[in-house]
Amino acid sequence: MPRLSPDQRQQAIGRLDARQSVQQVVRAVGVNVTTVYRLQQRFHATNSTCDLRRRGRPRVTTAGQDRHLVHQHQRDAFETAANTARNTFGVHGQPVSARTLRRRLGGQNLVNRRPARRPVLTAQHRLDCLARAQQHARWRHRDWRRVLFSDEKRFCLEPGDGRIRIWRRPGQRFANINILQHDRWGGASVMIWGAIGVSLQVGPVVFLNVGQGRGNGVNADRYINQVLLPYVVPFVQRYRNCLFQQDNARPHTARATQDRLRHNSVNILPHPARSPDLNPIEHFWDIMQRRINALARRPRTAAELPAAVTQVWAQVPQQQINHLVLSMHWRCATVINAQGGATRY
Repeated sequence: MPRLSPDQRQQAIGRLDARQSVQQVVRAVGVNVTTVYRLQQRFHATNSTCDLRRRGRPRVTTAGQDRHLVHQHQRDAFETAANTARNTFGVHGQPVSARTLRRRLGGQNLVNRRPARRPVLTAQHRLDCLARAQQHARWRHRDWRRVLFSDEKRFCLEPGDGRIRIWRRPGQRFANINILQHDRWGGASVMIWGAIGVSLQVGPVVFLNVGQGRGNGVNADRYINQVLLPYVVPFVQRYRNCLFQQDNARPHTARATQDRLRHNSVNILPHPARSPDLNPIEHFWDIMQRRINALARRPRTAAELPAAVTQVWAQVPQQQINHLVLSMHWRCATVINAQGGATRY
């Protein structure tokens, strides 16, 4: 027979108080006679229709041990529950299972998630990033409108971003229909340069003569001839008040590149090493990658990849780009609060 719901219990007690017989209550509620008798006895004994608290299985850990386990995982977030359980013994020396430990951690609002990935930061990296954020903390929208943020990005045919999910039954993880076949290094790729600002975009530029081998990447010569001279210098000559930001990649810091920038009077906004938090174009690349993944017909060959990147670039709303650039005020404030460390950006 099904268990009585709280409303049915109140209804049964109400009928009994109205001097209806147990048989009448049984027919009205639709349960066993014994259920109604026990409900009546419980109500007279406790003045409540709720179930009595059951003792259940005794806990294998004490409250003090529970607090110690939680503090241990808060101190070392990378410690696994299975390893902690192997080194923990409960009441009377009983072993503690990993499942029990996970329940204890979950009871204190600790959940198991993938760690955030950020660049390796030394003390000097943190100081430089903090100094940059403090220097521009008072900049407002009119100041950030002058900045042109630039960067390179490699787009692959098979991105390994971990966002792909499938629906499957238990035990069918390695069924052919559930296997995602991919090249270990992402397959064919294309290197793209681009720059964004408020109400403006420059690019995308597909680097030519760039291969997979050592020395076939983006060097200072390719950066100067394929990006600076045809795109950046004409843009700066048109917008004299513009500040150009680039990261500290070797093609950008090479002596030939720096000489070319000085010769053409390009004003550079310094960018500290390993501080993607302070470059909104990093989020722009993520938006583009998501849109490429969502294409109805994704690129299948290396020849189709540049066209797909150019198509998606043109589809990103300028309003969304403006929002990324004008978030620099909040980015600087967040970096200052983190003392130059990793942030949500």
